[in-house]
Amino acid sequence: MSGDTTQEITNTPTPADVTMDTIVSLCKRRGFVFPSAEIYGGFGSTYDYGPLGVELLRNVRNLWWKSMVQLRDDVVGLEASILGPEKVYVASGHVANFSDPLVDCKSCKRRWRLDHLEEGHYEAEYGPTKRNPKGEIICPACGGELSEPRKFNLMFKTRVGVTEDSSSVAYLRPETAQGMFINYANVQTSTSRKLPFGIAQIGKSFRNEITPGNFVFRTREFEQMEMEFFVKPGTDDEWHDYWVKERYNWYLNLGITPDRLRLRPHAKDELSFYSKATSDVEYLFPWGWGELEGIANRTNYDLSQHAEHSGKDLSYFDEENKERIVPFVIEPAAGVTRTALTFLIDAYHEEVVNNEKRVVLRFHKDIAPVKIAVLPLSKKEALSSLSKEIARKLRPRWMTMYDETQAIGKRYRRQDEIGTPYCITVDFDSLEDNAVTIRERDSMTQVRVPIDDLVRVMSEKLDG
Repeated sequence: MSGDTTQEITNTPTPADVTMDTIVSLCKRRGFVFPSAEIYGGFGSTYDYGPLGVELLRNVRNLWWKSMVQLRDDVVGLEASILGPEKVYVASGHVANFSDPLVDCKSCKRRWRLDHLEEGHYEAEYGPTKRNPKGEIICPACGGELSEPRKFNLMFKTRVGVTEDSSSVAYLRPETAQGMFINYANVQTSTSRKLPFGIAQIGKSFRNEITPGNFVFRTREFEQMEMEFFVKPGTDDEWHDYWVKERYNWYLNLGITPDRLRLRPHAKDELSFYSKATSDVEYLFPWGWGELEGIANRTNYDLSQHAEHSGKDLSYFDEENKERIVPFVIEPAAGVTRTALTFLIDAYHEEVVNNEKRVVLRFHKDIAPVKIAVLPLSKKEALSSLSKEIARKLRPRWMTMYDETQAIGKRYRRQDEIGTPYCITVDFDSLEDNAVTIRERDSMTQVRVPIDDLVRVMSEKLDG
């Protein structure tokens, strides 16, 4: 089949060489991610997901849910409310402790997180952290003097109902976790679960970040994939180690480059106030290593706090030891959008084919937004009619795109750039031999297959 049957390939950038400008440009050009409210000048740190973006996010959610819930008999699901009363977040410690140290530049009025300045988070954009002759950190943007730090609570506060008193105060949840803790007893009794067991949830959370950035990596509205795994005290260290390994391997099994993935245990001075131990799965992003997922041993802090503040018994009767205990909790917490961004960055490759640049997203087949593209060689009715019929047969099983615009070589490149694993080309010979050509994305190899065998062959390639 014409297009790229004979290739001379030269690899150029590895994923480590990809810039965020390149990724952002690709995302907008191909319909993965758009700036929110762009026709009004945009709205800081908010993004809308286009046709390919929603498919990528859906695949990430489904694969996480399959591994964490569907394939296990010790985890169940929950979908809790986004709005919550103030009492919940007083009990959880968020009202008192969920804050970052904020400093203002007295000259340019920009705001910064002091801890991020100290840790060099802004170096990719502004260079090494700047200090004045006294050794004090100064504004990365203009070199101005910074204000004294003050605590800035990250929760979005609102009111519900028609009256404005203390009882009407509510918050958009800053994490999905609290909904699982306050429903622990409901889930445990309604499902008759014995320890250990988990509750999983996927949903939106909101944090009024001081300095969001790096595209969709850190935003004020984001989607989380979290699971609270309730265990007997004394077994928590073992279960924490188990979930650290499970979650690390999940990314490897979906094709993330091993050299760009690592585990980093938190030092004692960086642990959250509720955590006994936390390990991050980190990825080497274009700006450096960054958190992809955190796995925390939250001890029995959350259940104890909610039991105290609500007056409800959230203990568990341990039949083996004939005593009531408050379970410890192991929490793997990841972000849908951050995970999708990681797969995008890791999949991005450039190579030269026959002296022309080819951009290809080498997604794992389960991650790819579109699995199959059906491409008639010509727009002539006989070919387009047969091609559309083939696409109709494939769509019930796989996300399938039909494309008849431009030359076949350009259509191949378009599908390469969005990561489609297989293109099916319908040519004039197809009208005679009732066969089509399957082209594989990464190797660009092509094989002829009878149309009657197409669903079976694609199932072997995509479902195996």
